[in-house]
Amino acid sequence: MSLFGSSGIRGIVGADFTVDLAAKIGNAVGSLHGEIIHGRDPRLSGLMVLQALAAGETAAGAQIYDAGMVPTPTLAMAAEDFDCGIMITASHNPPEYNGIKLWNADGSAFNSEQMAEIEKRIAADWQTVGWKSTGSYQSWEGAIEKHTTVICDALTDSSAKTVIDCGCGATSVISPLVLRTLGCKVTSLNAQPDGYFPGRTSEPTEEQLQDLKTLVIKKEADVGIAHDGDGDRMVAMDETGKYLSGDRLLLLFASWLGVNSIAVPVDASMAVDDLVKEVHRCRVGDVFISELLKEQDIDFGGEPSGTYVFPEEYYCPDGIFAGALLSKIAAERKLSESIAELPTYPAFRGSSSFNSAQREVVTSRLAEEMAAVDCDHLTVLDGYRAESADGWFLIRLSGTEPKLRFVAEARAEAEAREFKEQAEKIIQRCIA
Repeated sequence: MSLFGSSGIRGIVGADFTVDLAAKIGNAVGSLHGEIIHGRDPRLSGLMVLQALAAGETAAGAQIYDAGMVPTPTLAMAAEDFDCGIMITASHNPPEYNGIKLWNADGSAFNSEQMAEIEKRIAADWQTVGWKSTGSYQSWEGAIEKHTTVICDALTDSSAKTVIDCGCGATSVISPLVLRTLGCKVTSLNAQPDGYFPGRTSEPTEEQLQDLKTLVIKKEADVGIAHDGDGDRMVAMDETGKYLSGDRLLLLFASWLGVNSIAVPVDASMAVDDLVKEVHRCRVGDVFISELLKEQDIDFGGEPSGTYVFPEEYYCPDGIFAGALLSKIAAERKLSESIAELPTYPAFRGSSSFNSAQREVVTSRLAEEMAAVDCDHLTVLDGYRAESADGWFLIRLSGTEPKLRFVAEARAEAEAREFKEQAEKIIQRCIA
């Protein structure tokens, strides 16, 4: 089984993701790249993982630079001054998880070939150099300032009244600063970094954002913004406190930017096809969005999970840039009005967990179940997307957790519910 999921390597610290594995990852990356910049989110295990990575990297002769606690897009942007970057994070996963994401100098995630080479080297013998060639370690400052400057130069200004929920994650050190620099009137929530994520879960789901909703309404704000633990994601609320999912924001950005082409994963809404001339679909994961954007020179890309890639800036999903852009949009017009004009269809999303030891069995059962589904077209790009004239449903294995995820969407709610119920029944048979 591949170590890399849909967004790097991650797992429960001490079980799936160990110090030994981190050291091997560091040694593999250090044997290929001479100068490496590191960043980490506030997770309690972050420093331990950094030190393990550094041990492996310096043993291979690499020079190590530490940007400290910064969000993923901030680290990815800093990587342009180095051979590559390593972000220590488990993104939206609970605090007991940690992992790594690998970044190229252009801000794109390591592609499939690069990941395969790293896995090959992890499985091979430890790479060492002579004692005179051992790598070094030093801190590196300037990542936050650089990222702030890039965003503010691109967006210039915004006067929006903005409430931002950093979720006690890494965006605490930059996102409120960016918004204030642009001219926003900012109210911050959960803006103290804390690896326990005490304010809410690291994943900014609608049910976890009730405090944000309350503040948006109380402050009569134009927009409410929420980030995940490492800042590559952003979801929001309009001025009425209504939750805006990643699907809706993806459409809003595409419309506001006036893009002709877009890269989205297989779980993105069919409303995208109504709005954008060229829609390119790929596997779920920001890695694959970035790959597609680079390969085919596409205008914009993103995922319903709340990640958005603006290739004119760089190829890393940037929740901080997205939040600042949304504030700019909200300052010009009420978000509720802008969202109301976008195409929309009834949709349902859900997931079911299973024992990770049963992954192969679940995978086999899912293949059998979906082969028997009566539909117009079955797409197997990532999981199984069963398409019919009036809608579709998708069932896929999560790339980061032992879960089966589903999406069901149709032009009418009755059909969407039928697709949802069909997907749920299939999932229950697969994990029983």
